[in-house]
Order: sequence, then C-alpha cells, then structure tokens
Amino acid sequence: MAERHPYIEVRDLVYRYPDGTLALRGISLDIYDGDFIALIGQNGSGKTTLAKCLNGLFKPTSGDVIVEGLNTKNTSITNIAKRAGYVFQNPDHQLFNNNVWDEIAYGPRNLQLPGGEVQARVEETAQVVGLDEKYFTEHPFFLPKGLRQRVAIASILALQPKAIIVDEPTTGQDIKQSLDIMDFLLDLHREQGHIIIIITHDMPIVAQYAKRVIALGLGEILVDGPTRDVFAQPDVLAKTFVAPPQITRLAQRTQHLGFDPHTLTVSEMMEQFQRLIPGQWLGQ
Repeated sequence: MAERHPYIEVRDLVYRYPDGTLALRGISLDIYDGDFIALIGQNGSGKTTLAKCLNGLFKPTSGDVIVEGLNTKNTSITNIAKRAGYVFQNPDHQLFNNNVWDEIAYGPRNLQLPGGEVQARVEETAQVVGLDEKYFTEHPFFLPKGLRQRVAIASILALQPKAIIVDEPTTGQDIKQSLDIMDFLLDLHREQGHIIIIITHDMPIVAQYAKRVIALGLGEILVDGPTRDVFAQPDVLAKTFVAPPQITRLAQRTQHLGFDPHTLTVSEMMEQFQRLIPGQWLGQ
C-alpha cells in the first residue's frame, strides 16, 4: 500500500496572542486528503486559533504549519489561501464588495489571472454553490444569511483550494438551513474532493457529517480520531465541556441491553431497537 502523505502538517504549534494569552500549547497533527474534520471544544479551547493557523491567517509563535509543502511562516497568506481557504463564522466579516460577482472574482483577480479565467471561475463556482447568476449584480449584504454564506464560500472556492475551513457553518440558521449548508459541504467533499474542516458546537451535526473529530481543551488536543470512537469517550469529552449527541448518550446508558455505545444517529438506534427488542413489543 502506498504511503499516505499529509496535505497539512502541524508540528509543535504554539500560538500566543499579542496580549500574552497562550492559545495553543504545542499541537501536532496531520490532515489528509479525504478528511472531513470537526474541531470541537468549549469557547477558548483554541479551535478558531488553530483553524486560522492552518490557512496562514495566524503565523505560529513557534513550531510549524506546512500546507502542501509550504511553511506558513514564510509564505504569503494569498499563496496559502489557494490551498486552504477560510470561511468566517459571520459572512459579513468576509464580504466587502458592492456586488456578488465582484466578491467572487476578488480572489482570482488578486492572483492576476486573465479576465477569461476570472470569468470562468466566477461562473463555475457560482454553479457549484447553487448561486443563480441573477444574484451577480446584487449587493451581498442585502441577501439572506444562507445566500451570503454561499457567496462567502464561493469567494473561497474561486481560489480553488484543496482544503476548506468553515467556522460555525450552522450558527444563526434554522434546522433546514443548517442541513442545507452541511449537505452542500458534504457534496464538496464527496463530489469535488475537498478536505472539509468545520468548527462547531453542534454535536448532532458532527455525528451526522464528520468522519474525524479533534477535541481541544486549553490549547491542547485531548482526543483525535474517528467520530464514533471520540463520542464513545464521554469522560474525555467532559474535559472539553462538550457532550456527545443525546442519542449516543442513550446508547451508552443502554449498552447493557445490547445497544452499541458508538451509535451516532436516531436511525442507527432504531435499527438496533428493532433487532434487539422482541417482535411482540412492536405489535408484530
């Protein structure tokens, strides 16, 4: 089997804010092609700081972040952004152009690409995110939040990064909007081949979509592994002040009845229920 090489390498990463606050304390990890990662942990655990280090918005105080062979310490943010894009929690903090077309075109223009290439990237990216061309002349701030978020993602996709980091993709949205944006990110992962990294407090969303979970606490990685395995360690998660989804906790409390403590979704729980509970209990 061919050796896997990480797309992003983090080695002994320390980050200290200008006011002296130590946010990351010697973090090391590898991110691979095919990863769909959720960064979880309480506020102040270091999730967003780590994410911003992954795409060069923050430079390490010490240690290294290597993105597709480039060290973020001595590589421009623009050059890293072509490889690892960052979508802010609030799209309004990211959008600044007077119309949607210019917003999506900003990155390619900044790369000094030919006009034809810029046009092609805007149109292709808008199609990928499901953004109708009728919005091209609209001011981004006048669009609903769901569409503003798609514009923000499109502006990152136009740079054609392999990895896409999305901060709190479901915050401020109802259930349908949350599932729509997560299904969209899943399509980018499955159909377009993007590495997806989300920062979130929404554990049911993590259970449904993420393949891998990295839980942080006080600037350190407490646990890193497949989602099922991480959620099966409630004692470790408790240190992050994050609890597994309710359905997982129910399965863990009833594992003496035969339920799998690694259960992630209601549908999985129901399948086990039908197998474990005698037919007459279900009126059969």
